[in-house]
Amino acid sequence: MIRRIALTAWIVALALVVYPTKAQSIEEFEKNLTIETLDNGLTLILYERKTAPVVSFFTYVDVGSAHEVPGITGLAHMFEHMAFKGTSKIGTKNRKAEIKAMADVDRAYAAYATARDRRDIDEAELVRLETQLKAAQDRAGELVAKNEFAEIIDRNGGVGLNAGTSADYTVYSYSLPANKLELFAYLESERFLDPVLREFYRERDVVQEERRMSAESRAFGRLFEQFVTVAYSAHPYGMPNVGYMSDLQRFTREDAKAFYAKYYVPSNMTVVVVGDVDTKKALPLLRKYFGRLPAGKKPAPPRTIEPPQFVEKTIVMPDESQPLYAEAYHRPAAIHPDDAVYNAISDILSGGRTSRLYRGLVRDKKIAAFASAFNGFPGDKYPTLMLFYAVPTPDSSNEQVQVAIREEIERLKTEPVSEDELEMVKTQAKAGLIRSLQSNGGIASQLATAHVQFGDWREIFNQVAKIEAVTAEDVRRVAQETFVSTNRTVGMIVNEDEN
Repeated sequence: MIRRIALTAWIVALALVVYPTKAQSIEEFEKNLTIETLDNGLTLILYERKTAPVVSFFTYVDVGSAHEVPGITGLAHMFEHMAFKGTSKIGTKNRKAEIKAMADVDRAYAAYATARDRRDIDEAELVRLETQLKAAQDRAGELVAKNEFAEIIDRNGGVGLNAGTSADYTVYSYSLPANKLELFAYLESERFLDPVLREFYRERDVVQEERRMSAESRAFGRLFEQFVTVAYSAHPYGMPNVGYMSDLQRFTREDAKAFYAKYYVPSNMTVVVVGDVDTKKALPLLRKYFGRLPAGKKPAPPRTIEPPQFVEKTIVMPDESQPLYAEAYHRPAAIHPDDAVYNAISDILSGGRTSRLYRGLVRDKKIAAFASAFNGFPGDKYPTLMLFYAVPTPDSSNEQVQVAIREEIERLKTEPVSEDELEMVKTQAKAGLIRSLQSNGGIASQLATAHVQFGDWREIFNQVAKIEAVTAEDVRRVAQETFVSTNRTVGMIVNEDEN
């Protein structure tokens, strides 16, 4: 039921509502917008959009895998799973009995983990303890009203129940009929006020399986996990979003409680409401419920800053799968003044079928089945990577793709981008803004991201204005500064017979 975001920070799609296909000005947009910070530090953003009797909700928690440390990698994603398990009132058949049963599970797990991690493992004892753990989990599971949180939303006409964890954030979203605003306010505040981390170790097994499917059983997943680890020598962007398997096998419910207590505080949360809402009536309701969350200090950002890279790094992964070529360059975070230039470069190189990489590698030379450039890998809140990657055609090689990609990069450094190309990029930016504001969910996601990352919702519109200001000389300057061999990490999948 819950579709989760992968390594990169994709926008969560919600229920679509038809929106006039024309650009809005900041002034027009602001007329319908209200932002309020509650006494406990939580930010409420409301945007009135009375096109249909539907309201979309988007909760943005300023925590992702980049806020983890060795030993608890994957815990941001794990807590996302836990947020659907309910509260002391939702998701239980008998809370008093469940408390005792969950304590029994914790004791059984502690005994099992101690035996598992001993140097002189007693296999027979380990089997016995594992059997006891499973029995304790079964007893606790009998007291769980499974999926009750989601079923309440379904019964009340809710759609699009979703969540996702990236390197930079964790988000939760769904839509309800406009007359169910109080239900949302209760459910959403309640699950963060009173989360019960029930079925923790079984859900941890689910997360382990997700890791196997995304990062271990797929060649591209294995390569990119190694790739980002090599590209980042210090910053936590180098750790996998889904977590290392050893951590997924070892962090505990107590670890998750500590993570929640540190990061799920109101000052680290933004709640956005978009749709058929009357702000004057809605605000008192939202204050009442979200004001219940106890205040807490906003967590500090990661301390470690990625040091400059002074040498080209290369990884080669032999595999019988489809070959792949990738190279990436360190670049500043999204708040940097040159962010618009990097976005323009990305669009020039891979913004559709008229882009340089598509025309050069796919259409004309026919050496790649797919070629693209991507900004902000694996996140963009902190200094990040600009990634170029391509899938060679059966008759072509990684080396041919590498040469072709670098030729296009060198062109950016030596030849002015044409006015026609720049105008195309600027037109695409305007169209992208319009598309992003075509749904309640799109607006909610944009508002939350702009508010948290940039401290100003106007950045939704300002980003287009910044791209409008990009010049051919800006493109050449940034390309010359960034796309140098000592700032480059290369990764490729090669077939065994190529060695």
